[in-house]
Amino acid sequence: MPQNEYIERHRKLHGRRLDHEERARKKAAREGHKQSENAQNLRGLRAKLYAKQRHAQKIQMRKQIKQHEERNVKGKPAEKEPSDPVPAYLLDRANPTSAKALSSQIKSKRAEKAARFSVPIPKVRGISEEELFKVVKTGKKMQKKGWKRVVTKPTFVGPDFTRRPVKYERFIRPMGLRYKKANVTHPTLNVTVQLPILSVKKNPSNPLYTQLGVLTKGTIIEVNVSDLGIVTASGKIAWGRYAQITNNPENDGCINAVLLV
Repeated sequence: MPQNEYIERHRKLHGRRLDHEERARKKAAREGHKQSENAQNLRGLRAKLYAKQRHAQKIQMRKQIKQHEERNVKGKPAEKEPSDPVPAYLLDRANPTSAKALSSQIKSKRAEKAARFSVPIPKVRGISEEELFKVVKTGKKMQKKGWKRVVTKPTFVGPDFTRRPVKYERFIRPMGLRYKKANVTHPTLNVTVQLPILSVKKNPSNPLYTQLGVLTKGTIIEVNVSDLGIVTASGKIAWGRYAQITNNPENDGCINAVLLV
């Protein structure tokens, strides 16, 4: 039996409680009172987060209501056929049309598709190469060359990383600025756990920064969530999940991220 399916198995064998439907109806009826109580009693940051969540839910609900209202929208009923010939571009003008409902459905589908790839911080400040790299001159005293660069921002280096020979190394990532773990917050569970970083998925500033593993605000990283016990649809424990960095690691001395669920 797959993991975490013992409840479904018990339900198939023995069925539900006799009053299950009544209890579910009462629980749904109490939900409004619970939301009202939370809105009145929460304080501080929790209140702000709750208000933001409720605001998004109300917007979504209004959009759905409006979409249901527009579903059967039709134009004016067709009038009697004209006796005179009508140009081609006027032939279907009076026919019933459901174009408005169709366009609203397409917009809602696009919004749902975009929501799957939405991130907590959609726009970040770009970082120039002059800010990220510091030139290091190497070579003999009279023939120093400035082709080496030292990364001045926090970076992630994998466990199996081996430095290239000094003669061929172009980018230097200091040991003091390498990070292995991040403080990841689960948005729905509202818990923060320190998880090991697996890789850097994308740095929005530059593809080169992604290749070097530079950790800046807005960077998408992959973290090991096996300790959280997140289960996939097939019943297996999830290993890696993406998270977005929400702070400036070079200023705070740690990495704070939000899990993308």
